[in-house]
Amino acid sequence: MKPIIRVENLSKQYTIGADKTPYSTFREALIKNARNPFNVFSRKNGDEQNKIWALKDISFEIDAGEVVGIIGRNGAGKSTMLKILSRITKPTTGRAELFGRVGSLLEVGTGFHPELTGRENIFLNGAILGMKHGEIKKKFAEIVAFAEIEKFIDTPVKHYSSGMHVRLAFAVAAHLEPEILIVDEVLAVGDMEFQKKCLGKMDEVGKSGRTVIFVSHQLGTIAQLCPQTILLDKGRLVMQGETSAVIEHYISHERADASSYIAEQAKTSLDIYVQRVLVTNEKAVEQDRFGHDEGINLSFDCVADKMVRGAELRMVVRTARGVTVFTADAELTALRDSAGAFNVEFKIPAAMLRPNSYSVTFALFVPHQNIIELVEDAVFFTVFDAGSKYAQSEGLDYGVVFSPCEWKVSKID
Repeated sequence: MKPIIRVENLSKQYTIGADKTPYSTFREALIKNARNPFNVFSRKNGDEQNKIWALKDISFEIDAGEVVGIIGRNGAGKSTMLKILSRITKPTTGRAELFGRVGSLLEVGTGFHPELTGRENIFLNGAILGMKHGEIKKKFAEIVAFAEIEKFIDTPVKHYSSGMHVRLAFAVAAHLEPEILIVDEVLAVGDMEFQKKCLGKMDEVGKSGRTVIFVSHQLGTIAQLCPQTILLDKGRLVMQGETSAVIEHYISHERADASSYIAEQAKTSLDIYVQRVLVTNEKAVEQDRFGHDEGINLSFDCVADKMVRGAELRMVVRTARGVTVFTADAELTALRDSAGAFNVEFKIPAAMLRPNSYSVTFALFVPHQNIIELVEDAVFFTVFDAGSKYAQSEGLDYGVVFSPCEWKVSKID
């Protein structure tokens, strides 16, 4: 059977800090070379040093009807891959062949003309996909209802919030029936209820026989939606195969030492954000491996330029296969309106988690209102068996936690 997507020896190179005004007059060129007669050679060497490979020699195939996830740490090349598959950018070498109409949802507002209304952009996107006016018209009401923007459908999209952009963009991409649907983790911009709605729609699209490519840091969602997954690291394909095996490899091998998290500079624009996360033992010493009988502390250093009323910090612990073990919330009401730095610490008791590899996701949010910050798989740690009764039967599945049940045996008369 002919694959619907074929990628062969695909590479993409970018130049860091490229000159935004590369053109000059003949007189300027003469003056520049007179001041530095060796400019030709130094420019060449400098250019080579400033070039990076976002993707390097990647090859894979995806069959029609497959739902495939793409995972990897930041900078792995995931977004670059999707931009090439969506024909937004061209590869430096190699080729990517797609046999069918492509609907993509990458960055907020991608594919929308800001001066056109929501209504006009729906028809524009449909036309780009090759659909006839009548086909788009049949889907129009369904798209608007799904996006929940009925009141603003005739407003220019330049006035839409980021959440409205995402709702409309996803509704268009999912409902205009492309043979291939490509979705980046832009869904994190929306609220929790809409995220659930989108994931349900993606599951429906996948079961309808269309091909879906989904990039996300949320490994549990990848495990739920995608039978097959591709793992990228530093621009190279590390592994492709059954999702559970790929996720386990990702956590156990690629991220086993990631016991700390430092916020990116962009996060400082938020009213409140997590600056650093550390995984430590009970003596506050950072480590990423623990015996099952050791307590585990997760320390969150946060910064609030302005305290958000009702904000909470949520921590979600998942296994290497994306199974949620537990969720813990810390209410920040005690801080009231005080801004500044503060720390939140979660303590996982000894003899709670069974031997496994674990990831920690965190979110700052106001319940039932909005998500301020969400970072999937921020830190990782491993629990090993330090000598429990189950150690002699290593490899058998005894669950994800040790039982806290009390028990007694009594004789029946």
